[in-house]
Amino acid sequence: MSETQPPPPLPNQQSRLARSLNLLTLLLLMLGAGLVLLPLGVVLATSFLPASMAPGVNASGWTWQNYRQAWLQGNFLLAFANSTLVALSVTGLQIILSALAGYALARLRFRGRQTVLLIILATLVIPFQMLVIPIFLVLKWGHLINTYGALILPTAVNGFGIYLMTQYFQTIPVELEEAAALDGADRLQILWRVMLPLARPALVTLFLFTFIGEWNDLFKPLVFTTRPELRTVQLALAEFQEQFTNSWSLLMAAVVIATIPVVVLFLLGQRQFIRGIAATGIKS
Repeated sequence: MSETQPPPPLPNQQSRLARSLNLLTLLLLMLGAGLVLLPLGVVLATSFLPASMAPGVNASGWTWQNYRQAWLQGNFLLAFANSTLVALSVTGLQIILSALAGYALARLRFRGRQTVLLIILATLVIPFQMLVIPIFLVLKWGHLINTYGALILPTAVNGFGIYLMTQYFQTIPVELEEAAALDGADRLQILWRVMLPLARPALVTLFLFTFIGEWNDLFKPLVFTTRPELRTVQLALAEFQEQFTNSWSLLMAAVVIATIPVVVLFLLGQRQFIRGIAATGIKS
């Protein structure tokens, strides 16, 4: 005698269950977002407090004066100019070199190609701090200490960028290159006119990763430069913190000022960023 099977759930029951799961997922996501945004909210709220008040003290009124004072005392105009120049230079070099190397590793068949790729990936596990002494000696030998070259050249190429472009180029059909080759295009023309336009999500992803990383970098300016005119945003922020340790409102205002450019940049490129990250995992 066979056991009777329970009746399947009714369509209304299924829809209610799906709505309940969606609501639970939404609540969990909102809770996670709140936990992430809470420290940022504290920083933003503290930046509007009067400079003489400590965090957690009820203020009678908020003020924008902290931002003006932080901008002037931190000399952020010069720091923004230096950070922008360094970040754009490093980002441009990484995009060019990563695109060339990534295309070669993705399309050219030569002996040792996989070994080269593995060596490039192995460089990702080496902390930059371990290489600071040999890099410093090379920069000193080239008379680049206390120059923009010391801030740009050490990170002009990166294994992550090469791997990212290699993975994305492998997702592009080879037939498109073959059609361009039949029209008389050479390798560089195929890369410039066919591959790079199709790889825009990966390029935007690499741009965001590199630019934000260079904007937030404190190690290189701290080690390779001592001239005040080469001070970047993060170095200015560190010096500001040492100078105004007890003025939390000014410090938080300076943090907000230093954070705004990268937040705006990420919001502008987030759609391409997500597409680039998703596509690079399609094919190994």
